Formats: sequence, structure tokens, C-alpha cells
Amino acid sequence: MREGVTVAGHRLTGRTRVGEAGVWTDAVSPGGRPSGVLRFDPTAAARARERLVATVADDLRLQRGGAAGLLPVVDLVAARDEVWLITGRAMPALDELLRRNGGHLDAGSVAAVLLETAQTLASVHAAGLTHGAFGAGTVVVAEDGAALLAERGLVAALRGEHVPPERDVAAWVTLARQLAAGQMNGPEADLLHRAITAATAHGLAAARDTLLAGREGLPPGFMTRDRLARAARDFLGPVPGSAPVSGPGPAPVPVPVVPAAGEAVTLLDFPSDLPPGADDDVMMRFGPGVPTETPSRTTAAQIWRSGRTSAVTQARPPAAPPRRRRRTTAWAGTVLLAILIAAVFLWLRQPPAVEAAVSGVDVKVAKKTVRCDGTADFVGVVTTNGGAGTIRYLWIRSDVRKRQEKEQRVSSGDTSVQLPLHWNVTGPGSFKGSATLRVLSPTTTGKPIQDTASFTYKC
Repeated sequence: MREGVTVAGHRLTGRTRVGEAGVWTDAVSPGGRPSGVLRFDPTAAARARERLVATVADDLRLQRGGAAGLLPVVDLVAARDEVWLITGRAMPALDELLRRNGGHLDAGSVAAVLLETAQTLASVHAAGLTHGAFGAGTVVVAEDGAALLAERGLVAALRGEHVPPERDVAAWVTLARQLAAGQMNGPEADLLHRAITAATAHGLAAARDTLLAGREGLPPGFMTRDRLARAARDFLGPVPGSAPVSGPGPAPVPVPVVPAAGEAVTLLDFPSDLPPGADDDVMMRFGPGVPTETPSRTTAAQIWRSGRTSAVTQARPPAAPPRRRRRTTAWAGTVLLAILIAAVFLWLRQPPAVEAAVSGVDVKVAKKTVRCDGTADFVGVVTTNGGAGTIRYLWIRSDVRKRQEKEQRVSSGDTSVQLPLHWNVTGPGSFKGSATLRVLSPTTTGKPIQDTASFTYKC
């Protein structure tokens, strides 16, 4: 993309790099701060739009929960057939710094990168998520030297695949070996190799702890990341247009706003409690139901509305003399009118049918720890007002992006219903899984209601 083009108000500045999920371009936000724009391949993004929305929404939830170590996400926008991810900062990737420095970093910088990425990946895994494309191209270095993860889950979303945490661990070990290869023999190199061994045997948390335990043997500035911060600032330099021009001279000429591909709209414009990846018409398809009329009520109502008794068919008695027939007809009409008046009176006195409305959701898991080739048995107890209707809901597993809406019919008088989920897990390894039951409708608040439970798999 050429310099000066804007995407959702973020003006591109020209510096680009190819990432794992698309092409990155440095930009300047509407407020004048550096930002970044990732453009996805249009063909891949068209097939994976819902998965991209779900993935970015997961990152936003992590950010709102206080998770550190991820490149801040601002928005996911689309215009025509193109999709862009907008991030809050522009910064170099680790592989760019490595190329500028001949493929090597000092031991303190290497240890800082490995420590922070191990901690972030461990936190991501604890949330039931994975990265899926971890490497030197998806680790970016901020101006303060912090190592942040970019493109989390995006490659897997584009391809529609599930990535186990073990793949992230293996990718971290590969990067650690690459960075450690540039270190001379000594206590720093020995510490890095011990961290790699710990990650291979026991996971990323063990590698993090190993690096922390040996930090006294690392060069000064390791914890403050001085050299990484300096390298990142030197690489980026001043961001064009990120600060106003001061001092004498003519005012700067504004750059024309040229839409990259038409009017950009956000793809994240949904209620905060609506599940990302759910159908766009979730909030449109349900509404107040129409109670089914009983036969007696239908007949009475028809007669009341029509104002005549022709809706009731009776067998004619044998012919009678005219006077007797008139007396019989008058008597039958009186009885029929009384019946109709009583039926209408009772119908009007009946309370309106109560429609089901969900007031609470409670999710439990039978076992907090599931062993080899076991099953995590979840049950969601949905509390209702006792009315009749159909509950629309989703079970959202942390390892599955595709979500299927389901329905459950409840009868009048039932104040609770159980919705089970059975999660089978096989193979060696360990991870934390969570399942969320989200009731879409009908609810007492008019908004979806949910609850979550988690388990740990160890094999």
C-alpha cells in the first residue's frame, strides 16, 4: 500500500514487512500516535472472517483482563473484500533486529526476550488459547524493550486449524536455540541451555523459572531491557507525521485521506457479552412467541369475533309441528347462548400464557483434573421463570473456534433444565480447558447470559 493511504483513520507511513498472517504497515493513528496495520490476504480472509473475529475478540478479552505481553489490538475492520487488523503501536519484529545486528543479540537481551515470551505463552495457554505461529517474525520489541507477541491465533484462524499448546512450546524452544547459538560459552550460555532443557522437559513455566533463578549471572540492564529498548528506538527512528511541526515556517500540508478500499467498518461491533463468532443474526431471529390456542378457546373466540353461532354445527332433530319446533329452537338458542357467554367469560379470565425466560446459568465440571484419554463432563443448569418456550444456546469450548447454536424445549412449570457437554481428550500432554454455556434467548434481561467452568488435562 502506498504512503498516505488511510485505513479507518490510520494513515500509512510506508514502512512494511511481511508477517505470518499478512503484510504489516506502520501507521499514524487519528490522534497522532504510532500504530500498525496488518492486511490479510483477501481470499483467505473472506473464508475465515468469522474465525478472525473470534480470535481478535479473544485477544481483546485478554487485554481487558489485564493480560500483558500481547501486542495491543485496537480494531478489526473491513472494506469491500479486504480485512485489516489495527494495533496500538508500531514496532520492529525480532527478526528485523536480528538481521540488523548480524543475527545476534547480547545475552541479556536474549534472556529478556525468552523470559517474557515464555511467560506470555504460558498465560495464553492457561486461558485455553494458543499462538499457533510463534517465532522471530511474530515477536515484536517495543520502545521500552518489552517483547510482545503479535499475530496470536491469526494463522490458525485463516487456515481453520486447531493448534495444540505443544506446538507453541516447540516453537519457543526452536527460537531459544537460535538465539542461544550466538552466545559464547560462559554462565550466560549455560543458563540459556538450562532454560531450553527445562522447557523441553517440563514446559514454558519451568523455562521461565529457570531464567529468573539465574538472573544474577546475567549482565546489568537485563531486567530493564536497556539494550533492547535502544535497538528498537534506533531501528524505527521518528515516525513520519506522528508529531506536529513546531517552530517558524509554513504549516504542514495535510495528507489527503484516501480510503484503501472504500469505507472501512469494524467487524467487532457486537455486544460485549455476545460470543464472537456467533451468527450475526443472533439478536434478530428471536422475539415474543405466539401462544397456541386451545380448541375450546379457538371456537369461543371465533364465535365472539363473528357475532353469530353458525360456527357450531348440530344435528337436526326430526321435523316437528311448527309451534313445537319454535319452542325447541328458542330453548336451544337460550342454552347455546349461555354456554357461549360462559365460555367467553372463562376465556377472558384466563391469565395470559407465560413465556419462558432464563434468569441464570450455572456450569459445573465433574472432575477438575482429567487423566489420559479421559472425558470432562460439564453440565449447565439453566434457571427459568417456569414458562414454556425454546431456549437457544451455545457451548463454547476453548479449543474449538466453530460454534453451533442449539435449541432446548422447556415445558410450562419447569424452572430449570440441564444442558450437558462431554469433552473427550486423548494423547499425551497437559493443558487447561474451559467450556462456556451461553444462553442466547430468551432471557429476563434481553441479553445473553453465560457461565464458565474449567478443568486440567494431564497425561
